[in-house]
Amino acid sequence: MSSHDEAQAEIAAEQAYVDTVYQRLDASADVARSLVKEGFARGHVGNEGGLVERDAMVYQASRRLSALNAAHDGLVFGRLTMLDGDSRYIGRIGVRDENRDILLIDWRAPAASLFYQATAQEPAGVVRRRVLRCSGSTVVGVEDDLLDAENAPDDLVVVGEGALLASLSRARDSSMHSVVATIQKEQDEAIRAPIRGVTTIGGGPGTGKTVVALHSAAYLLYSDRRRFEGGGVLVVGPSAVFMSYIERVLPSLGETAVTLRSLGDLVDGVRTARHDEPIAAAAKGSSRMISLLRRAAAAAAPDAPTEFRYFYKDDVLRLDESALDQVRRRLLSGSKRNLAYARAPQVLVDVLWEQVSGERALEKGKPGFVDTISTDDRFVDFVEAWWPAVDAVEVWQTLPTLIDRYGGGFSGEERQALKASWQADESGEVAPSIEDVPLIDELRYLIGEVPLDDDAGDDQPKQLMSFERRERDERDGLRSTASTDDDGYAHVLIDEAQDLSPMQWRMVGRRGRYASWTIVGDPAQSSWPFPDEAAEARAAALEGKAEHAFRLSTNYRNSAEIYDLAARVAEHAIPGADLADAVRRTGTEPEHHVVPAHQVVAAVASAADDLLERVDGTVAVVAPRGLLSEVGAALADAPERLRVLDGLDTKGLEFDAVVIVEPDHVVAESSSGWRTLYVVLTRATQALTTVGSTDRWLASLS
Repeated sequence: MSSHDEAQAEIAAEQAYVDTVYQRLDASADVARSLVKEGFARGHVGNEGGLVERDAMVYQASRRLSALNAAHDGLVFGRLTMLDGDSRYIGRIGVRDENRDILLIDWRAPAASLFYQATAQEPAGVVRRRVLRCSGSTVVGVEDDLLDAENAPDDLVVVGEGALLASLSRARDSSMHSVVATIQKEQDEAIRAPIRGVTTIGGGPGTGKTVVALHSAAYLLYSDRRRFEGGGVLVVGPSAVFMSYIERVLPSLGETAVTLRSLGDLVDGVRTARHDEPIAAAAKGSSRMISLLRRAAAAAAPDAPTEFRYFYKDDVLRLDESALDQVRRRLLSGSKRNLAYARAPQVLVDVLWEQVSGERALEKGKPGFVDTISTDDRFVDFVEAWWPAVDAVEVWQTLPTLIDRYGGGFSGEERQALKASWQADESGEVAPSIEDVPLIDELRYLIGEVPLDDDAGDDQPKQLMSFERRERDERDGLRSTASTDDDGYAHVLIDEAQDLSPMQWRMVGRRGRYASWTIVGDPAQSSWPFPDEAAEARAAALEGKAEHAFRLSTNYRNSAEIYDLAARVAEHAIPGADLADAVRRTGTEPEHHVVPAHQVVAAVASAADDLLERVDGTVAVVAPRGLLSEVGAALADAPERLRVLDGLDTKGLEFDAVVIVEPDHVVAESSSGWRTLYVVLTRATQALTTVGSTDRWLASLS
């Protein structure tokens, strides 16, 4: 029998087994659907107990059905042939037959760990490891690794060139996919790291840090579902583009109870994808902003009245600016601005009553005075104008007017950049940037929220702010019981952590005070210009948590030709960069084109067309921010598999081919420009082209 015939026979045999698994999966889905139907029927019992029973049954059955549906594509992906002749099939979720015997082992189960941990040096009882490549429920190929040749039966068939190398050569699309079938040993060790404390996953570009971290989140949910699903798992990434790219990974692993947020929409009610210019971005991210925000949280409203006069009987009562400032300090002493909202009228009344001295005014005493003034529209209107309930965005909008007065921690250049960053857009609105989001979050905690009626009072009981309720309720929609923990999630996963500013660390830290963490990053790829300051904020966010560090050492993404160029950039400009080992060569060297400045955009379009012809997957054109609109307009008619992005938005992404526009401009855009260029160079898996009017960056590497 030829090798092709042998392979087809193996595929047919595996298909028969896969069909059996899918039959059981469909049967399980039918059971889940019937339970949903039965649960709704119980809601007609007519009493509260029936409704509670209905909700619990429908929730649990719907969750199971969602997991079954999410895992449907590529359900079975692995098989271990053991030394004793037994086989273990590995899949995205566990499946049993009608007798409760195991048909498919969940990839996170201890029994599946050998699929990732066994090697030719230490086969651990595994003779052959097989990866099944499936399209939906159809087996389209198998790839084998023979781990124990000495003990392999004579009739054992071994197919293919190895699953990992085969997967690396396939074209990308617009989404990240699970690598659950091709996880390597060092990656699996990070995935199965201790649950408690902080797990850090480091390594150079292309080592699989992000996808390993996502698989780690799925493993946590599997290993301690009650804790992590009950408290919630938060995944935070650098951009909306990145979150869209990774959103399919966890559902494909059978997990849907996870909240995915970019840094631009981490705060409830605020959503943005815009970055500030570098000087303003660095200033807003600095911990020096805290002093300004505290001042803003305590400052009077911009149009607040500075005086109040009231005629009561024979007395003229007056509160001038100085007296009002004293009342303001009294209200803010030990209390947040909005939490003092309910107390403001009473404190003002008390101060005014101290001025009452006339005989007629004193006749009815303080109760009569309170009845009169509290129903007088003049007083009510004054209180609302002088001490209004405010939200964080309103206070954020006042910051430009306070920068010169309270922004002494910033240089003149920084103050100018900060004020300019609040410019209105085409619609006349001043919209937040990504760097503004942590400022708004900080203000929400500084000003507090107006207490509910049953919360108002001098003792000011601890309460959930409404935005915390909304964020909690969003998580509660994914689980059966509400959390009573005010302080965030059970687990927080941060990707591209090297880019977080001190203010962003404070924002994320609030959501994980009592959480375990997974932190993914590579300092060499950092766009934040002041790493020491960020390290202090990171340490504060993680205070008291034990850390477990893992380093991934192999670059699976880039061809060696592409990564050799990127490594030269790192060696030139990034001290101590963690350079991984690229595992494959394609024979295709990066191309560099230098053209006159007025021809750059046309040359970029030509280079993009060439790469679209050469690769079947995705192509990215990465331009400096100043050229982004012009390049985007020139490529407006390009196919969907081509993306036009700036350097920051490529973080965490990968493409089959990349065109870099004006690399020297990318370097000059910010103080971290060389690091941004390093990131962009490492996005390409197969082909890389640069187009610019200069090539100083390239000459500096020689």
